[in-house]
Amino acid sequence: MKQTANTDWGSPVIAEWRSAAPMWQAYMHHPFVERLGDGSLPKASFLHYLVQDYVFLIHFSRAWALGVVKSDSHHEMAVCAAIVNALAHDEMRLHVGICAREGIAEAELFAATEADANLAYTRYVIDAGVSGDFLDLMAALAPCVFGYAEIGTRLAREAAPDTPYREWIDTYAGEDYQAHCRNVAAMIDRAVADRLGGEPHRLPRWQALHKRFAMATRLEVDFWQMGLDGRWEGTGAAQ
Repeated sequence: MKQTANTDWGSPVIAEWRSAAPMWQAYMHHPFVERLGDGSLPKASFLHYLVQDYVFLIHFSRAWALGVVKSDSHHEMAVCAAIVNALAHDEMRLHVGICAREGIAEAELFAATEADANLAYTRYVIDAGVSGDFLDLMAALAPCVFGYAEIGTRLAREAAPDTPYREWIDTYAGEDYQAHCRNVAAMIDRAVADRLGGEPHRLPRWQALHKRFAMATRLEVDFWQMGLDGRWEGTGAAQ
């Protein structure tokens, strides 16, 4: 497998999946992301995205909980359980806190109607875990985990000093989130080695995992576009 880059958290598996995903750079540099960085993203679009992402994280937490079910070791169970805890108690709190300052109650977040792009992405990930095995699930989950870390790291360096989205950027660039990424990366490398051996690229199964990762990356691009196109109007419905 290819050598890792600094943005791959020491993982040869993530390095290869990332480099082989055709839409990875479109995900990393989507106009929604660039406008977070320069501060030009309309607040109504950001709030629409946050509401939808809160709903996304509910399903994402369920998918990580499915990782506990699909795991083959205590280590895998522990890492998946830690991510569920971090999603429920840290990442979702970011969304709740920002929205509360804008007058959007958590009950309104929980009741929001899912946008089509949200529905497509979350159900794809859950289906990967239900119909596939632990590696299928990890390949579908990984683009979100590592993509946000990569975006947060870059924007922490490059974003305009006065961007109003610094809190969001700092969350994903922060050490707590980055530490979770390192733990997940190490777990995925070990899970691949345990199940597929030291040369997984020689197996047909390896290409199927590439496709899982690439599809989830494509759905991330669609999610950004949904955020850019939407406007929060306080109705609880997808705009």
